[in-house]
Amino acid sequence: MALARFVSPLLVMVCLCSAQAGHTTKTPAPAISSVEATVHVIEVPWSATPACSHAFVAHRLDFIHGARLREINTYISNGAGVAVNDLDNDGDLDLVFASVDGQSTILWNEGGLRFTPETLDARFTRGVATVDVDGDGWTDIVFTHRGLEPPSFWRNVGGDSGTPRFERHTLPGVDRYAYAMAWGDLNGDGALDLVTGSYGAELKQHGILRPENEPKAGVFLHLQKHGTWESHRLDERAETLSIAILDLTGNGRPEIWAANDFALEDKVWTYREGQWKEIRPFDRTSHSTMTIEWGDIDNSGRLALFTTDMNPYDTSPRNLARWLPVINHLGEYRAPGDVQIMANVLLLPGRDGRWSNQAVARGVDASGWSWAAKYGDLDQDGYLDLYVVNGMIAADLFGHLPNGELVEENQVYRNRGDGRFAAAPHWRLNSSASGRGMTMADLDGDGDLDIVVNNLRSFAQIFENQLCTGESIQVDLTWSHSPNRHAVGAQVTLYTDRGAYRRDVRASGGYLSGDPTRLHFGFPAGTRLDTLEVQWPDGAISTLQKPMPNRRIHIVREQPEKAYGAIK
Repeated sequence: MALARFVSPLLVMVCLCSAQAGHTTKTPAPAISSVEATVHVIEVPWSATPACSHAFVAHRLDFIHGARLREINTYISNGAGVAVNDLDNDGDLDLVFASVDGQSTILWNEGGLRFTPETLDARFTRGVATVDVDGDGWTDIVFTHRGLEPPSFWRNVGGDSGTPRFERHTLPGVDRYAYAMAWGDLNGDGALDLVTGSYGAELKQHGILRPENEPKAGVFLHLQKHGTWESHRLDERAETLSIAILDLTGNGRPEIWAANDFALEDKVWTYREGQWKEIRPFDRTSHSTMTIEWGDIDNSGRLALFTTDMNPYDTSPRNLARWLPVINHLGEYRAPGDVQIMANVLLLPGRDGRWSNQAVARGVDASGWSWAAKYGDLDQDGYLDLYVVNGMIAADLFGHLPNGELVEENQVYRNRGDGRFAAAPHWRLNSSASGRGMTMADLDGDGDLDIVVNNLRSFAQIFENQLCTGESIQVDLTWSHSPNRHAVGAQVTLYTDRGAYRRDVRASGGYLSGDPTRLHFGFPAGTRLDTLEVQWPDGAISTLQKPMPNRRIHIVREQPEKAYGAIK
């Protein structure tokens, strides 16, 4: 692969502002200082030319989970996730699948949508994240598990043959039960911290009848320091299906959002006056929140938060009859003062700092029995579209249906250019294979976003993007002397003559899944690209003038600063 390479001696003033952390733990603040940093820029052209059918094309992958079980009941029915990242540092994005009934699997990307499977002895897994935990430049794998296990850490130790080896380790100090997780730097020391949440309904199946009285259950903040973690419980009650780390208050520091199943309300904590304190910023939340997703859907600079729930998109009498076990709980299922509704919720911020629900007005309140949801500019018109995966298999809930399965089609919504959405069935993303975990990434190197889904009891799928519209750039960040090597938490904004497009670097996201740290920006053909701006997690700003389209831009920060201790 040819590299069009140039080095830009950008001098960047880095402002490390004093951060006040904030429940029951003192969090150290970073020191105030300013230094200059040099950023190197490497450009890589697309490695493939897109095929054009003006739709998505489904490909079956060599992985399936749930098929070994004779019957699926709750909460096996919740399935497992998928993560995407470059595990062998060859430029191609690899796949990692969790499995509720067997071994987890890596699919090594060989190019051209060809993958080589490798099983890991990580069994009965739920969530998965691909994240450089120890800051050594190799992306590791972390799983959450069914039952009474803490997360497992699979350290990437590299490999002489080009294919890395993974060694199982523990995360020292992290011994709590975990269903969902999220990664981010929550105290500004440069190291990645971990937030986990247990799932009380499943713990009861394993003999813990009162999870709120179990010291290892709940929502926990695990702060990393020199390769070990200090764990602090934020809440003893948890039915946590998804966790997000993002700035919800506009104070420049991340909040923690734990999304809960059933009647247990979602919880949000902010760091204030030396403690993590619960706040209530939302006028509505989903009743059984499956996933949390966020992005700038109208290019206004403000985030739109999206959560999924159970709400049928087909309200015909025939379809509602299939929903009998839950139909009586739909609609206005709220106790006095309860902000929860059994529907998808799309929250936008108001001037008073509170977030209001606009899902109905924006056309995305009902997408079925929904699990993972992701924003992504699928048609590369400069606006984020939305994809939601659906379906439910549970013999104890749907015994009146064949194979105990509520069969539903996944739903895709095209952004109309104003932050409102319209169904796009002509994109052919209407799989009915009972998807659970899902994420988006350019898996064939042609510049546009493909979609990968971990289905329950059906083979996993890639949906190859053959829409052939618009242009794009992709951005990789490397923070060489930081334990946060991929700059998780950074904000990248592309300024163009058609508007500004914002993306955030994440290591985990959505339902049980892991997002790639590589960012995708789509835009209409002929768009003038003015500036690419990186706001690093410590507040540094890097600016690249007039980037060229149709390439991957790798920005390497070589700031000579103290590297924090790695896991031994």
